Amino acid sequence: MKVIKPTQAKSQPKSQKWKDVRGKRSRPPISSSDLNSSPVMARVIQEHQASVKKKPSVKRLKKKAKPVSDTKKTTTPQSGLKKPYTQANGSSGFTMDNESDDSEEWREYSQSVKRNGVESSRITGDVRPSRLERQALHHCAERDDRQNHAVLVMQENQTLCFRGKCLLTSLYGRVEVMGFTIEEGQQSYPLFSPASHCPLTIRALESSHQARNERTDVSAILRKYLSPASCKKLLKKVRSSSSIILLEPMETPLTRFLSSFTDLTELFSPLLNELMSAVLDTPLNGLGMIPLVKTIEGLKMSESYRDALNTVVNACNGDFDGCAVVLVCGTKNVGKSTFIRFLINTLLNHTTSVDYLEGDLGQTEFTPAGCLSLSTVREPLLGPPFTHQSTPEHMIYYGQSSCEWDLDRYLESLKSLWRRRSQSRETPVIINTMGWVKGFGFQLLVDMIRFFPVSHVVQLSHGGITQCPALTPDFLRTAHGYHTHPPAQTALDELTESHSPPRSYTHLNVQAEFQGVGRQGTSKHQRSNEHRELSLLAYLSQLQSADPGPVRPLHSLTPYQVPHTAVALGVTHCEIAPSHMFYAANASLVGLCCLGEKITSRGGPVVLSQAPICPCVGFGVLRGIDMERGLYYLLTPVDPSILRKVNCLLLGALSLPSCILTTQPGFEGETPYVTTDYSFDLTGAGKLRVFKGMTRPSQAGI
Repeated sequence: MKVIKPTQAKSQPKSQKWKDVRGKRSRPPISSSDLNSSPVMARVIQEHQASVKKKPSVKRLKKKAKPVSDTKKTTTPQSGLKKPYTQANGSSGFTMDNESDDSEEWREYSQSVKRNGVESSRITGDVRPSRLERQALHHCAERDDRQNHAVLVMQENQTLCFRGKCLLTSLYGRVEVMGFTIEEGQQSYPLFSPASHCPLTIRALESSHQARNERTDVSAILRKYLSPASCKKLLKKVRSSSSIILLEPMETPLTRFLSSFTDLTELFSPLLNELMSAVLDTPLNGLGMIPLVKTIEGLKMSESYRDALNTVVNACNGDFDGCAVVLVCGTKNVGKSTFIRFLINTLLNHTTSVDYLEGDLGQTEFTPAGCLSLSTVREPLLGPPFTHQSTPEHMIYYGQSSCEWDLDRYLESLKSLWRRRSQSRETPVIINTMGWVKGFGFQLLVDMIRFFPVSHVVQLSHGGITQCPALTPDFLRTAHGYHTHPPAQTALDELTESHSPPRSYTHLNVQAEFQGVGRQGTSKHQRSNEHRELSLLAYLSQLQSADPGPVRPLHSLTPYQVPHTAVALGVTHCEIAPSHMFYAANASLVGLCCLGEKITSRGGPVVLSQAPICPCVGFGVLRGIDMERGLYYLLTPVDPSILRKVNCLLLGALSLPSCILTTQPGFEGETPYVTTDYSFDLTGAGKLRVFKGMTRPSQAGI
């Protein structure tokens, strides 16, 4: 792409990295009144604080009490491979101080822990986690208002479920979030728990320290972050198996950009049905996170869910001969994406990276919707897809949220991505699929299992039944795909059984049991189209400066100027007359692609007759077209060095979120590209869909 001198030379921010987030985490203290600005939350907080004032305060003992003995617990060490990097973990052995000056407070805390309950169960597991809530949070958490952070002491298998966002650092011991283990000595990790997805849960794990007295070390750790009085109070709560974490508020270009839209200001607040279960008066107030009581569940895993995770992780750790290739399938809203995030995070405890092949056009993990991609994941996924948008190693812009209108292009795109993967790598591969498991959708699943060297098929279902036939190796021997068919068996083969057996794999059936399984969320931000909009807005947030400051609306940013003759313009989802191409493309999202052949122009714009299958390097907003000067005006966060390779702009069926066009701040006058005087009842008012000549699903034999 030839770029003509942008009016203002401004370096585009790169994809958000953890280090960029951590570098900007300090900000002025936030009062609890700033926790939420919504009228509903403000009213609930006021009512809660008023009720608290009526209750008598806890009476503290002024005299020293007798020492409290710590009960010894026998634990079984967890097995598994070590991380490839050096751990800075010490030992977990710890003896309580014999001169405790507040045994009554400690007794209250112990009783609150006992009331929460530590009951037997397993993830691989022995113990059902107990929830930290209400009074327990007052006993085991301390806040430093000057540095605007909080330190939390958690006992083994205690959990903290919350809404909001924060930075988490393990100061002592280790905790687990979405399958990923965070240990002391590691970097800080951003946690995102928005209302659009299941709330996150922090769980304290068994400490990996060797038995030794760490009193001095723990005291030194706490003194770095708390006042002497708070340090002394928390020090009494530390046991041999305790974990200590640091929680800090977090603001990023992503969160600032999303909160600038009115409809998204409460994205990181509890849902309406969670408000009465929110713990509002704790030392964690004002940090951007709101704890939830145990009536609100976090991620709920069934026994088959845990068994499948363990089987795949063990296979990737060496039980399987070769590189494990795991295909995850299932109907819509059954938890495929959550299962994959948990699986990737668990694998990252043992390996440096995991390959991820995106086959779901509607609910993509690392890109805006409508893309098929191949990514190498090296960092844990501690939030929903819109919180970790990144540029894949290889990407193809399909342009629609479903492939039903062009199955051939979908399959050829997946094959193209797989061929680009280095076959010499021994990294585990996770393949995500669509929730379309009927008719042609099921035939595509059969094709994908045959196309790729799949070692494990994880099939999620709900209600005790499968929503489509079980994709076992035996079933696949006779199943018909869209492109593939079972091998023809001759009479001689039947008599002698000399035909070669088909390639086998492990089939794992997972029954999802979480609340609302099989149904789309009805609360705000929980519908599929809203998830797609959040991912696209998150991608566009990369246009914002990494430095703290006011959000710059997109219409105030300086676009690139691209000559019509330098790039070809194509449409992926429908047929448009060349004379109407500019009307369709103006103010639209376009994929920035690289055609293999050189673009030749006869002095005017270049229009493609059909959608190509070619690499895509990112996305842009075609914010204007200058017919007189022959220029496209393009906004994109893609680096200029990569833009030079772009010679094709592909227009798909995915449109910009309406808030981009209607609620951008600072705009005066009539809003362009927006009209309410339009009727879809008129003949030809909607876009024309092209039918690719496929047979009807009822005639497909499924």
